[in-house]
Amino acid sequence: METDQICLDVEKKIGYNFKNREYLIRALTRHSYSKERDLPENDYMDAYATLGDAVIDVIVIKFIIDSGEHEKGSITLKKTNMVNMSSLRKLGEKLDIHENVLWGKGERQQEIWTSGRVLAECMEAIAGAVFLDGGLEVVFEMLKKIDFVD
Repeated sequence: METDQICLDVEKKIGYNFKNREYLIRALTRHSYSKERDLPENDYMDAYATLGDAVIDVIVIKFIIDSGEHEKGSITLKKTNMVNMSSLRKLGEKLDIHENVLWGKGERQQEIWTSGRVLAECMEAIAGAVFLDGGLEVVFEMLKKIDFVD
């Protein structure tokens, strides 16, 4: 599948159209794919996953506070229950995001997305890309559209 079609598919799944699709393409590019294709150094999802992790945390904490919680321990507990590897992985599974990720050959053969944290990292990378393209409020709106927060 070519990258334009991949972007259209992901944009439809997450309910957000990118102004700069380069963010989205990078968010969907695994390190092994990047190395196999000899893409520019650092042109893969890892940094965006780190950024997206922080962005999702901020949004969920604000959501919890706006919902009426103000005690630090309770906010932390609720955030931990909402945002974890399992919840983000389930979100990636629900969106069939693995269909749009640019996997390395070995990753694709092993179907690496079926175990561990891989799909969670993909969802974090997408959130990071949306943040870079549209800002915090846009990520919040995306998370509402895909029923991660309500």
